Amino acid sequence: MPGPPPLEPAFDVVGVGLNATDTLIVVPRFPPYSGKAPFEEDILSPGGQVASAMCVCARLGLRVKYIGTVGDDERGRIQMESLRGSGINLDHVQLRANCPNQSAYILIDRATGERTVFWKRPPCLRIEPGEITADQIACARLLHIDGHDTPAVEHAARLARGASIPVSVDVDTIYAGFERVLPLVDYLIASSEFPRNWTAEEDPFLALETIQNEYGMRMAAMTLGAHGALARIGGRFVYSPGFVVDCVDTTGAGDVFHGAFCYAVLQAMPIEQALEFSNAMAALNCKALGARGGIASREEALALMHKAERRSHPEFAGRSGAVSG
Repeated sequence: MPGPPPLEPAFDVVGVGLNATDTLIVVPRFPPYSGKAPFEEDILSPGGQVASAMCVCARLGLRVKYIGTVGDDERGRIQMESLRGSGINLDHVQLRANCPNQSAYILIDRATGERTVFWKRPPCLRIEPGEITADQIACARLLHIDGHDTPAVEHAARLARGASIPVSVDVDTIYAGFERVLPLVDYLIASSEFPRNWTAEEDPFLALETIQNEYGMRMAAMTLGAHGALARIGGRFVYSPGFVVDCVDTTGAGDVFHGAFCYAVLQAMPIEQALEFSNAMAALNCKALGARGGIASREEALALMHKAERRSHPEFAGRSGAVSG
């Protein structure tokens, strides 16, 4: 007789990585270097790349678990309140005693919505590999990580690989030892600067191709801000232009993109649709203040995809689509 069917994982996605509590400082426009300017308002707002991506996944209806560390100060309380309100499982979030939460001061140019970030993460928030166990990872259909506590996220990615769980990574800077993480990744979505800095290759197409050929991930991609995203998958480049919206604040746009892409992977969307959907979710978040201020629904993103103007970059549009070597 056949055995019982395999158990459905308890979660759709588990995230291991950063959270932060931001102080948003809104100015009419950025002053010149060494200048002075009045600010319009300052707001405490929860953020952090993996935690915010998990909030997006939860908003889109996925079953979500977050693994990380949170300080026991007021900023930590604000972060935990936001995560609990999103319906995310926090069973393996560690509240670190006598430790301030990661914080960021984000200056937002009211005229353009662009932001500049100053951040600090105390060493007491570091998460160690031994604090992440196999059962915490194997309970999900997909793992999403960043690169900050590199040994810990490497360990989580190895656990996922051992359980045949795909791994998505959000990385924007070079971390020591990250070359041990990249072979464990299925979906790399980096900032526009990371592929160039990692490979010393100025051409973004060649930089993505070099990374993918060296580490063998299924997809190597980069976000391009207002111009959308570029990905290499199946031996070809796919470019998805960004959406034109009334931008209030770009804070968290990349985090929202990653959360939406995790959702798209689990929904088995074709790559073109996955990138377009993720761009739409990111654009909608830019219409409000804060990293999580404008997290939209699936229906709102689909509506934007059907009616909004796109902002296409001529070079990326002209060079994508062809099969590469």
